[in-house]
Amino acid sequence: MSASAEAKLWQREAGSLRQQLHNLQEHQRQLLGQQLSGLDVKDLQNLENKLEMSLRNIRMKKDQLVTDRIQELNRKGSLMHQENIELYNKVNLVHQENIELRRKVYGHGVNEHPARSTVRHGILNTENEDVLVNLELRQPRSVQRDKSETPSTG
Repeated sequence: MSASAEAKLWQREAGSLRQQLHNLQEHQRQLLGQQLSGLDVKDLQNLENKLEMSLRNIRMKKDQLVTDRIQELNRKGSLMHQENIELYNKVNLVHQENIELRRKVYGHGVNEHPARSTVRHGILNTENEDVLVNLELRQPRSVQRDKSETPSTG
């Protein structure tokens, strides 16, 4: 192919690409609600249908993302709840061991049931040593204990 024929080919290609760009820009403006004056009712109806379909797809994608996030948070919440139950059981076991040690040291008169159903611990805040941080561990709601194990709340 000669150089002039190749140049004409590239000029036609560039013109075609310019026209495509212009059409895409015009279509984008129409989708944004601009430059609608030249459209007839059928064109406006087609544009409205395209926008409604796009909006439906966007809502479906958003709903799927929200549903996935909810499922992930529910899974994490369930894992945290299970971990809370395990930690409560460990603290309860340590408490029972503590009672046994007290019984061995002080004899059989040691109260086996604490006065409260919560275990409290105080630690110093490392950032501000004047502030005491109180932590409480409460029995998880779903763990049920029989009445002989339930600590008195009085």
